[in-house]
Amino acid sequence: MSHRPLPARRSVLRGSLAASAALTLPTALGEAPAFALSGRPKAGWGVQAGDVTRDSGLVWVRSDRPARMVVETSATESFRNPRRWHGPLLGPGTDFTGTTRLHGLPSGEQIHYRVLLADPDDPRRTGEPVTGTFRTASDKRRDGVRFVWSGDLAGQGWGINPELGGYRIYQAMAALDPDFFICSGDNIYADGPLTETVALPDGRTWRNITTEEKAKVAETLAEFRGNFRYNLLDENLRAFNAQVPSIIQWDDHEVTNNWYPGEILGDTRYTEKNVDVLAARARRAFSEYFPISTLRRPDGRVYRVQHHGPLLDVFVLDMRTYRNANSPDDQPTDPQGILGREQLEWLKRELSRSRAVWKVIASDMPIGLVVPDTGDGKPNIEAVAQGDPGAPLGRELQIAELLRFIKHRRITGTVWLTADVHYTSAQHYQPSRAAFTDFEPFWEFVSGPLNAGAFPANTLDGTFGPDRVFLKAPTTANVSPAGGYQFFGEVDIDGGSGELTVRLREQDGTVLFTKVLQPGLVGQ
Repeated sequence: MSHRPLPARRSVLRGSLAASAALTLPTALGEAPAFALSGRPKAGWGVQAGDVTRDSGLVWVRSDRPARMVVETSATESFRNPRRWHGPLLGPGTDFTGTTRLHGLPSGEQIHYRVLLADPDDPRRTGEPVTGTFRTASDKRRDGVRFVWSGDLAGQGWGINPELGGYRIYQAMAALDPDFFICSGDNIYADGPLTETVALPDGRTWRNITTEEKAKVAETLAEFRGNFRYNLLDENLRAFNAQVPSIIQWDDHEVTNNWYPGEILGDTRYTEKNVDVLAARARRAFSEYFPISTLRRPDGRVYRVQHHGPLLDVFVLDMRTYRNANSPDDQPTDPQGILGREQLEWLKRELSRSRAVWKVIASDMPIGLVVPDTGDGKPNIEAVAQGDPGAPLGRELQIAELLRFIKHRRITGTVWLTADVHYTSAQHYQPSRAAFTDFEPFWEFVSGPLNAGAFPANTLDGTFGPDRVFLKAPTTANVSPAGGYQFFGEVDIDGGSGELTVRLREQDGTVLFTKVLQPGLVGQ
């Protein structure tokens, strides 16, 4: 690995945290911005960068009042001769958030940026700048790539606990100096209210920071926005966002547990029962609180491919928006499946076009793990596998079609990364063990949660021949973060050999499992 040393980055983070610390208490607790505020606009929620490529990136900010977003970039943190970018006017229509696209950036370089918020009526009046940094993807293979991934934040009643230092896992991920972070979904738990205290089995008490929007399930646009804003109260997350750009995907808890299009909820906590209405509000808040390149398209889609130089393409899936209804998943034909036909054809087309050494498929749900949906009392399936180890049925048919395509097109270097199940594991899929055999071997690595309840391992489905090579999971359900079992994964691609190393890590960064994969192979 030949990453450049970055001695100045920590001072950048200190500046970002200092700006965040300047929040007044009511704003820090999530109150809506007021229009009669005195002084200058403030960006106390920090900054984020996302969907960074070899020559571009998106920068996000939130103001405490109407303001014009201005971004300045520089090759150094001194900001001599900065390049200036004029962003949008931030107002109530986007909950005072905004994103500015930076383009024409040098490849493989550290980009320092600062966001200024200007008074719309007097551009000379600007608030204290908030700083961040990111690396653009390198055109040079020798520079290598390193990134981390995980998912599931503030779930099952476990929010920001200041007595434990908040979301400490972000400190461990930042210490690895990754090029970017993939969040594999469940960025919030809109269906998971928080209480101030929770009694733990060992007699201790868990204490949550709470806000009005987290006191009930999210139904209104304001409540969804408040859920996204809640996580930004954590200083570890704000510091991480200022240092590491993200690739964000969504799953179910951004809306409600195990949802699918067209669903009518039976959950008595909801007055709005139409999931499509809730999903539209959640998607709008999601698009306001994350810098995602495709959400500004007319179709507002989440799925996309992120090119990260000659070594890596990341294929970001959306297994939520286009799925069919959850069912026993045993139908002999299933044209819609979990991806929808249009997304599946897009994925096949983009995989065949990719010339990157490694093709990481960022999947918000696992392939061979049985994930049930018993919310309505029926034995329905939430993910892909349904527990029948025989020939593909239901949503497995779409995955079989994709795996067959990868084999016959001789597409090399595919690796699946996922989260969702709240433990960490490594599965190797092998046709010699499988009922469906027309595919090449591949690996699926599971990580998470970031800060949520941990759960026992799901059973494996033998259709694609998985072998669970590594597993760490609790034996009881909903173990709090105070009990451990919080995980993230690291991927390190060597610029010389092209080898891809996966490390599954605990919350403090301890390595639990390592697997080295060789480049240029169809299956391994």
